[in-house]
Amino acid sequence: MRATSVPAAIVLLCLQPSVAFGSGHTQQEYARFARAYSAASPPHGFVRFCKANPQECTGQSFGAIRIRATADRLAQLDDVNRAVNRAIEPVTDRDQFGVEELWTMPSTGKGDCEEYVLLKRKRLREMRWASSALLITVVRDENDEGHAVLTVRTDAGDFILDNRHDDIRLWSEVPYTFVMRQSYLDQMAWVSLIPGEQQPPVGVANVKRAF
Repeated sequence: MRATSVPAAIVLLCLQPSVAFGSGHTQQEYARFARAYSAASPPHGFVRFCKANPQECTGQSFGAIRIRATADRLAQLDDVNRAVNRAIEPVTDRDQFGVEELWTMPSTGKGDCEEYVLLKRKRLREMRWASSALLITVVRDENDEGHAVLTVRTDAGDFILDNRHDDIRLWSEVPYTFVMRQSYLDQMAWVSLIPGEQQPPVGVANVKRAF
C-alpha cells in the first residue's frame, strides 16, 4: 500500500525498560496488552465504510470485554485468520477501484489489508465473538507504510490477525509500530496508541512518518 506523509510527525511507539508496572505485574505480562493514550480521529476509509454499511458498525454493545483464551477460542482465531488469508487475492485499491483507499467487503474475492480485516471481523462476529474484543487497528509496517490488522482482546493478551502472516501473535511480537485502533467502549470511536500524541484524521495509506 503506497503511503504519503501526514502533516505531523508520528513518534515511534516502543516499550521502554523503565516503564512502571502495577503491583504484581511483570514487564512481560504488561507487554501482552496494548495501551491506549488519547482520542484519535477514525481513518477516512472506515468512516465511509460505516456510512455505507451501518450493519457492520452497529448492532452489538461494547464494553471492557476480554475473551477467555481457551484452546478452542485460539483455534477459532487461527482458523479464521488462515481461511480469510487464503480466500482473498491481494490487490491494491488503486488497481482494483482506481482510488487510493476504499474500505469494502471483498465481494470480488480481491482486496488489500482493510478487506482482510473487515472479513475476519465479520466472521468472528458471526461466531458470537464480542465486537468490543475485535478492534480494527492501524499500524506502520517494516517499510514505514500504513497497514491494517485486527486486534483481538483476550485475557491472555492482545492477539493480532494479519493478512501477511498466517500465525496469530501477541501485539508486542509483531514488527509494527502501532498507531491507532477502535475503542473497545465504542466501535465508532478511535484511540491513539502513541504516547502523548493526538492523531489527525488520516487514511491507512497516509500513515507514515514525516521525518
